Amino acid sequence: MNKSELITVMAEKSGLSKKDSEKSLSAFLDSVVDTLKNGDKVSLVGFGTFEVRDRAARTGLNPRTKEPIQIAASKAPGFKAGKGFKDEINQ
Repeated sequence: MNKSELITVMAEKSGLSKKDSEKSLSAFLDSVVDTLKNGDKVSLVGFGTFEVRDRAARTGLNPRTKEPIQIAASKAPGFKAGKGFKDEINQ
């Protein structure tokens, strides 16, 4: 399912127009991104938690030359599914 298909399904289930559903989805995504940028978590009970995970600096190998290279530390978004979400998927 891509973004436009998700917007269509959201519009059908909520009774909103596609335009309003698109605004709602965009507002949700923007809110999650802004919260993660600020270093906070977004917890949706029964669904899951969005959080930022720190990746430590490490040594890797250049696949072409096989020489060691330094990979800088970084931050990556992560998602941990909640129990209710997992239970629903496994039915």
